[in-house]
Amino acid sequence: MAALGAPMRTLRALLRELRHAAGRSYRDSPAYRHVLAAFRAHRVTSEKLCRAQQELHFQAATYLCLLRSVREHEALHREYHGRGERSPKEVAGLVGFRLPQQPGGKG
Repeated sequence: MAALGAPMRTLRALLRELRHAAGRSYRDSPAYRHVLAAFRAHRVTSEKLCRAQQELHFQAATYLCLLRSVREHEALHREYHGRGERSPKEVAGLVGFRLPQQPGGKG
């Protein structure tokens, strides 16, 4: 994480990752409510200067990185993970070979 970027951009990306993780009902999740409440509580207003804003932004960016990494890892795992033991005929077909025919029509 070289640069943090804008806090609003991080918030939107974080909510997008929560939507990927929780599905359609992500707005009902406690994580969604907690993230929005934390960002609202730590925003800078004209009345006060919040020193914890950068800390919250860094934590949010770190959590965003974690959520993205977990999602991408699961996608790669689903794509490349072995599917168990295969039959010799299926393995031969994968590499472009055919098994020899046995005499008497048994193969």
